[in-house]
Amino acid sequence: MTSTRNVAVLVGSLRKGSFNRLAAHALAELAPTGLKLQIVEIGELPHYNQDEDAAPPAAWTTFRQKIKAADAVLFVTPEYNRSVPGVLKNAIDVGSRPYGQSAWSGKPAAVMSVSPGAIGAFGANHHLRQSLVFLNMPTMQQPEAYVGGAGTMFDEKGAVKNDSTRDFFRSFVEAFAAWIERVSA
Repeated sequence: MTSTRNVAVLVGSLRKGSFNRLAAHALAELAPTGLKLQIVEIGELPHYNQDEDAAPPAAWTTFRQKIKAADAVLFVTPEYNRSVPGVLKNAIDVGSRPYGQSAWSGKPAAVMSVSPGAIGAFGANHHLRQSLVFLNMPTMQQPEAYVGGAGTMFDEKGAVKNDSTRDFFRSFVEAFAAWIERVSA
């Protein structure tokens, strides 16, 4: 890596004690030198309404600026009803508008889905990838990251307890760093 790459991290869970937020923090700690992961909050974004495009709420403008300023985007999300949580879908919609001015276009992306369940939010991961194709976000394909068993993955301080999980997180974020460089070249 030749310079620092800034990665906007969107966490699809607003829950206090969110496993996805814990995973995002773990990824930030394990990121290689030159990759800075920063969570961009999405919980206070007003619902997207095209009628407000002419005079957008300040929260929309700030959010869009943060995404545009990022070199890449990492999505860390749970699964709600075999899809992404509404708050994450709203953030995607806010960032993609007004039409023709998407903050997402061309940004390298990666998806990690985290769940207490055994299939690791597989449905949300793949549903999100459908949107990323339309948004013109080249998305890392391998390694895939469907992280199950999150209920017992973190210690009382929020750190990953298991060495093999920590190693997987490290290899995932290192692969994402390489993906960003390849796509950005």
